[in-house]
Amino acid sequence: MEASRKLICRQRQVLFFFLLLGFPLTTAGELRRYSVVEEKEGRSFVTNLVKDLGLGQLELSRRGAKVISKGNKLHLQLDQETGDLLLNEKVDREKLCGHTEPCLLSFQVLLDNPLDIFQAELEVTDINDHSPEFLDKEIMLKISESSLPGATFPLKNAQDMDVGQNGIDKYLISSNSYFRVLTRKRSDGKKYPELVLDRALDREEEAELRLTLTAQDGGSLPRSGTTEVHIEVLDINDNAPQFEQLFYKAQIPEDSPIGFLIITVSATDKDIGVNGQISYSLFQVSDDISKTFSIHPLTGEVRLKEHLDFEKTQSYEINIEARDAGTFSGKCTILAQVLDVNDHAPEIILSAFTNSILENLPETMVAVFSVSDLDSGENGKVSCSIQDDLPFFLKPSGENFYTLLSQKPLDRESVAEYNITITVADMGSPILKTQVNLTVQVSDINDNAPIFTQTSYTMFIRENNSPALHIGTISATDSDSGSNAHITYSLLPPHDHQLALASFISINADNGQLFVLRALDYEALQAFEFHVGATDGGSPALSSQALVRVVVLDDNDNAPFVLYPMQNASAPYTELLPRAAEPGYLVTKVVAVDRDSGQNAWLSFQLLKATEPGLFSVWAHNGEVHTSRLLSERDVHKHRLILLVKDNGDPPRSASVTLHVLLVDGFSQPYLPLPEVARDPDHEDSELTLYLVIALASVSSLFLVSVLLFVGVRLCRRAREVSLGGCSVPEGHFPGHLVDVSGTGTLSQSYQYEVCLTGDSGTGEFKYLKPILPNFQDHSFRPEMGENPNSRNDWSFGIQLK
Repeated sequence: MEASRKLICRQRQVLFFFLLLGFPLTTAGELRRYSVVEEKEGRSFVTNLVKDLGLGQLELSRRGAKVISKGNKLHLQLDQETGDLLLNEKVDREKLCGHTEPCLLSFQVLLDNPLDIFQAELEVTDINDHSPEFLDKEIMLKISESSLPGATFPLKNAQDMDVGQNGIDKYLISSNSYFRVLTRKRSDGKKYPELVLDRALDREEEAELRLTLTAQDGGSLPRSGTTEVHIEVLDINDNAPQFEQLFYKAQIPEDSPIGFLIITVSATDKDIGVNGQISYSLFQVSDDISKTFSIHPLTGEVRLKEHLDFEKTQSYEINIEARDAGTFSGKCTILAQVLDVNDHAPEIILSAFTNSILENLPETMVAVFSVSDLDSGENGKVSCSIQDDLPFFLKPSGENFYTLLSQKPLDRESVAEYNITITVADMGSPILKTQVNLTVQVSDINDNAPIFTQTSYTMFIRENNSPALHIGTISATDSDSGSNAHITYSLLPPHDHQLALASFISINADNGQLFVLRALDYEALQAFEFHVGATDGGSPALSSQALVRVVVLDDNDNAPFVLYPMQNASAPYTELLPRAAEPGYLVTKVVAVDRDSGQNAWLSFQLLKATEPGLFSVWAHNGEVHTSRLLSERDVHKHRLILLVKDNGDPPRSASVTLHVLLVDGFSQPYLPLPEVARDPDHEDSELTLYLVIALASVSSLFLVSVLLFVGVRLCRRAREVSLGGCSVPEGHFPGHLVDVSGTGTLSQSYQYEVCLTGDSGTGEFKYLKPILPNFQDHSFRPEMGENPNSRNDWSFGIQLK
């Protein structure tokens, strides 16, 4: 079974292959033909194959019957049970066969076991479903009006997709007076129309005809199609040109230019094309007319060839001929009258002209000119004028002569140039004018001094500047022009002859740039003023001046200077501090100054280092040194303090000061602690006596040494004052007055100092004026009574700055 199935499949493949190639393998019986009507909606019954082929009822399905059409043009369906062969869709005969008649489509019926092929044809019957159509919507014909009656003109035929009697049957033409149509048949059987001329044409009567050509088929319900036949009647030269008027009248102004259009003549010809083309020409004219006038041969425009003169000729008669392409022609006459007009504009002739006049001058001549007009009468009378808003006027100077003068002194700075228009007009109609434009320049004189942009200038410069530093620019303007406006800047001599201005300031004479020639010192010079001048280049030269103020800005270039205690003494100064001092006790006060100003001179004090850091404190703003706590027996008797004095500049500068503080039980002798030894009760009285003797001897020795030192110091100071002869400083560094610096009543002595600072080195020297010593008679030291001598004695000092 399996082998037989494979064999059947191979046979079917071979069969289909040969069918596709179009070669029938085998056939059974004769060719059968069936028919169907085109354009039938739905399914169409073709035949019953069971009856046609003489097969049993179930033999079709058993033998696997199939229907195959060449190219699959037919969509045939076979009902295996009933044997009915149906056409599944509507067919279009024209699409399948075109104009072929009859329309036959072949198909095959295939049966298996055994293999049989039945050939058949299906004829598609035509119905009248198409109307005749002309390929052109309009048919053009050109027929000469000279054509004779009976002439024939074949036309293009219409197309009809239907065949047989449904094809084109005849042609019809719309009703007209000239043509009829005949239906002719070609050798291939197709029918075409032919026009026949029944009556002679006249193009001038009817230049074209529009007829409707109808093609009608032979169907039971005839269909038709139409097109329009456009017949153009061709012309022959059978008419002469004719002018619209026999006489034309024209008026020509005598000032008409060459080429002026006088008139246009027009002639018409009923013919068209070449026969209707007209050319114009002058006919039988004299030499004068042929030289004066011309006519365009195609447009008929008559123009001037040369100028007219009314006084010579007042009118002209011109004959014109119009001729077509043949031998026909027509004629007319032009009567031209010359009109007298104001055709000459006035003339201006300059005799003298000055294009530049000086400002600030009284009435000045600008120009002298004459006017004329070639016309006569009113046309020759002229009037002369200039603009009303100008400081000039016209003055008649003899017959037809005028002088142009300035009306008042001119100011170049207000108006530097004037455009004067001289207008001359005649009295004719229309009025003719002639204008001449004159440009007058106002020359400058030096009548304006330079003006600074500011009456005073303030410029700022920071001290310690670099030499030749540009600090600012002054600027002045001058309303004059040229060399009169060229400004030169200069430094004016200072009022204060002590100020060597030339060593400080330099100015650029061309642009007014100011430069500082050397470095400035704020501590020596805070500000200075000077005048600058601006001088123009006129003759005589004019100048002005402005004030310049230069303000020197302080720079933090000076470190604080400690006035007290002096740091350059040969021996450090020592402050005495009683051991009985309370917390907050004023030990001393550091006095310092700063040569800078502003915040650069704001000083603050700070304790950098101390033998006992917690024993002393410094007030930051006034430099006062106070005790922070009570003194004890364990505190050392000698202390060293290092204070920092710092200003508020950027960057800040500072100075340090060293203080020595000695702890004492009183101001008569220092307290020197002795080492503790073991006391023997048996020798207590003898040791006490020994101590008293030693103490008395020590006090006496110290007192004697103090007196000797005091006398020596006084003598040395007096000798120094005599040798120095006093001290002096340049004015402006420090004010000459005494500065008293005193404590709060807790210092033991008062001192007054005279401070001298030299201007060159910036260093200072102190001069002791009056040391104020304690009055030991009034304030005796009585330790046995527990009295503190500091409670009633003050330590103050005054500083005199020179």
